[in-house]
Amino acid sequence: MPFRPRMQARGVQLLLGRMMSRVHEDLRFADIPKHTESIRVETAAGPVNCTVYRPSAAAPTSAAPAPAPVYVNFHGGGFVVARPQQDDHICRYIAAAAGCVVINVDYAVAPQQPYPVPVTQAYDVTAWVAENGTANNWDGSRLAVGGHSAGANLTAAVCRTARDRGTFTPRLQIIDSAPLDQLADPATKQSPLAKPLLTPQLMRVFTAAYVPDPADLAHPLVSPGLADDLAGLPPALVITAENDRLRDEGDAYAKALEAAGVPVTHRCFEGVDHYFTHTGPVQAGKEAIDLMAVSLRTALTA
Repeated sequence: MPFRPRMQARGVQLLLGRMMSRVHEDLRFADIPKHTESIRVETAAGPVNCTVYRPSAAAPTSAAPAPAPVYVNFHGGGFVVARPQQDDHICRYIAAAAGCVVINVDYAVAPQQPYPVPVTQAYDVTAWVAENGTANNWDGSRLAVGGHSAGANLTAAVCRTARDRGTFTPRLQIIDSAPLDQLADPATKQSPLAKPLLTPQLMRVFTAAYVPDPADLAHPLVSPGLADDLAGLPPALVITAENDRLRDEGDAYAKALEAAGVPVTHRCFEGVDHYFTHTGPVQAGKEAIDLMAVSLRTALTA
């Protein structure tokens, strides 16, 4: 990877790292307790640390409760910012409201670990979660996967890889504000806002760091929105934001999944920008997070 793009990406890591952990105060769900533990999962691309969120303990009964279903979460950050704690509020809410175990994945990021390392780690962690439920007190056969921004891109890659390998079948994938076309020039991705959160320059830094070889930009594991073989993917909840530069590719992906016969729930939230589930407005952020939880509960308990 050229020296200058690598240094730009390192600068973004330093500048945005702490900022991206600052979730809007009224979106933190401070009333929801945190029941977590840490695990370390070995993958073909190195070990990955994960935080396990457990739903609140059920009332004691004479019989042991059945293991809860499980949801694997991938945070955002342009494939460059390694801050899984930015999703703490979402993980706690989903564990409580959907009644499932949540695995928050601290996957490797660029420029230190560019594509395909994050995809390999994301898939291997999810496969491990599916296969190791009994030993960890969750039901790996009732599994869903989802993510936000870059993490939503990884979600699509995990689901595609699982389908192609015939390994496990998520009951739901959550695609929230995803970059799905890494080949298109970011300057062609428009927003109604004068100063949207994502700028073309920032998006170019993200892409150059994550995909240093331009030949990979159109690969379906990098740009899922360019793929034309979507049949057989898991049911999807696709969330887009009206003012997000990534809205059009998210909307198009939802339509393409539906056209391929994949059950899709698509919701475009009006008047909000990229990452509103973290930065607000609060009402829209809470509504979107609750939609995730309700969709997961429905999919995982069916």
